[in-house]
Amino acid sequence: MHRNQFSFQDILDAYARISSHVVRTPLLNSPMLDEVAGCSLYVKAESLQRTGSFKYRGALNKILSLGDEEQPRGIVTYSAGNHGHAVSAAAKLVGRAATIVLPSTAAPNKVANCKWWGAETIFYDPIAERREDVANDLIDKRGLAFIPPFDDGFVMAGQGTAGLEACEQLKECGVVPDVVLVNTSGGGLASGFIEAVKHFYPSAECYVVEQAGYEKMAAALATGNPQRIAVAEKTILDGINGPETGAKPLSVLLRHGVKALGVTQEEALHAMAIAFACLKLVMEPAGAASLGAVLARKTPFAGCNVLVVASGGNVDADVFGKALVYSGGRDAA
Repeated sequence: MHRNQFSFQDILDAYARISSHVVRTPLLNSPMLDEVAGCSLYVKAESLQRTGSFKYRGALNKILSLGDEEQPRGIVTYSAGNHGHAVSAAAKLVGRAATIVLPSTAAPNKVANCKWWGAETIFYDPIAERREDVANDLIDKRGLAFIPPFDDGFVMAGQGTAGLEACEQLKECGVVPDVVLVNTSGGGLASGFIEAVKHFYPSAECYVVEQAGYEKMAAALATGNPQRIAVAEKTILDGINGPETGAKPLSVLLRHGVKALGVTQEEALHAMAIAFACLKLVMEPAGAASLGAVLARKTPFAGCNVLVVASGGNVDADVFGKALVYSGGRDAA
């Protein structure tokens, strides 16, 4: 990656590097879901990706781009769970040791996923400590190579391969998307995915979706500057509840005129239940955010072809059960 500006070519390069190791996840559509949503809805099911989320794409692309001299003693990252899981699995693939710095509030299943791949897990207090400080201390003491969760061109390009696939699949269906919604925290997925979409469909209207009340990307887009906020102490939307936005992803989103929407935890739970009923797809709350925005009619989507990303499916059984119970009295398919 030698250009100053992130581009579609970076995504093509990433796909050439990782395509033999990732799943070409399906693009799902259901007449039942369309009726509930009031639009033609297409769901890129990254919850069916290896390790259960899109994160495997970016982690693997970054790790495969490293030279041997850059990772002599292993690799380290910080994560709310899915990125750590992906780095753990990708490190195992290439025979490297991984250390994952996790918030003490991380979902138990996501911690277990990291450990299953043999990664070492180290916890920090997300209120009192900065994850960057913990990771940097490990880098200094152990000589580890850092795998950024979002603010890195190789990571963004890897995540963008999901958008490349989605656009290819839409073309196979003869569908032109009017609107695209992507879940976001730091912006790695959104920037890569939307870069791919805009290459094929420059007139598509694009939105990022984050947790209502903690809308750091909305503030970043409004000010033109990366933002850092105090995270929610406890939320089921942990996957999009990171404290900061990335400068590199933000530059891409600004270039493409992306807008931001917020969803509540309840709206995400409802989306999880509807996705399971209509698509038989298991989604985690953060992974269901963009679908939740559509179902909650956050902006007019009626009659549109709408592309959303089911970005992850690593959900605890009790949280998934809450989604089904919560939506029991609401619109059912």
